[in-house]
Amino acid sequence: MSTLSDPQTEDNTAQLTVDTAKPLTLMWWRFKQHRLALWSLYVIGFLYFVAAFAEFLAPYDPFKHSRLHAFVPPQQVHLFHEGEFKGPFVYGLDRERDPETARLTFSEDTDKVYPIKFFHRGDSYKFWGLWETNLHLFGIEGGRRDRIYLLGTDALGRDLLSRIIYGGRVTLSVGLIGVFFSFVIGITLGSVAGLIGGRVDAAIQRLAEFVRSIPTIPLWLGLAAALPVAWDPIFVYLLITVILALIGWTNLARVVRGHFLTIRNQDFVLAAQLSGAKPRRVVTRHMLPSMTSYVIAAITLAIPEMILGETALSFLGLGLRPPVVSWGVLLQDAQNLRSIALAPWMLAPGAAIVTTILAFNFLGDGLRDAADPYQQ
Repeated sequence: MSTLSDPQTEDNTAQLTVDTAKPLTLMWWRFKQHRLALWSLYVIGFLYFVAAFAEFLAPYDPFKHSRLHAFVPPQQVHLFHEGEFKGPFVYGLDRERDPETARLTFSEDTDKVYPIKFFHRGDSYKFWGLWETNLHLFGIEGGRRDRIYLLGTDALGRDLLSRIIYGGRVTLSVGLIGVFFSFVIGITLGSVAGLIGGRVDAAIQRLAEFVRSIPTIPLWLGLAAALPVAWDPIFVYLLITVILALIGWTNLARVVRGHFLTIRNQDFVLAAQLSGAKPRRVVTRHMLPSMTSYVIAAITLAIPEMILGETALSFLGLGLRPPVVSWGVLLQDAQNLRSIALAPWMLAPGAAIVTTILAFNFLGDGLRDAADPYQQ
């Protein structure tokens, strides 16, 4: 005996679920309806996955160079050889030197077929700095000079794909670490200014205005001239991250201050204060959770600003420097027209930057719309 469901009952059940759902759950339900933002989340997750497993996914050591393979164009992956299916493979390379310009040119040697092997043994590395191995996702079997260059090589014959994968680890981590520090500073100072008010609020606001008034380009020019070249690149990396955070906290601090000024006299805050809760607990357990949705959306919009900041500074030679590999450092090789004309594949790190920035912006837009309490 079949039982017919009552549409009115189903509507009431759905409405009850919406009414009893937590704010983050409602935010996730609204976010899933934003298809572009959802796909951007997948793209960002893939990028950070590649950065986390860079040693395994990169086919070669990013610092290993070969003068014989300078400015090799991207190799094409083939499936058929002379009408016969061979699976994914690449042809060997023929080197020729132009007698007029003395420029090396490369062409496919169809007599040499190199199948692409997955889980291939190649250059040794320490995975996450813990244990040494030589297993890579893919590679080719051949002689010492036979290699696969899916994105070509640079002026020193280094594999550009491997360098982009390793560079993504630095560039993407700068965004996360820089945003973490800037949000800690911004939320702390904004909370203190909005909760206490008075002279403390005025002092923090003047500090924020002073930071915003500092011209960034002269600041970076001065720092670039002051930083000794002999300093450890890792220390310079951390210093750049901290400076980006010290400059980028002001917007969040003002938003948090304004939100706290709005809600500090509301009933749930006064009830917590009257019950004897300390100011720290009032802030962390009652006031900050009321703007969790905004903070999540603001983080995704602040990360691309940090990434662009590091990229621009490294591109201009004011930020990270070789031997550190980041997308901004890689773009330094494409600063002149000669490199772009002879090796346009050197702009590949720019495509990675554009993809990452667009993905974060689309994700931030989706989270901002999902966090809007008036969004249907």
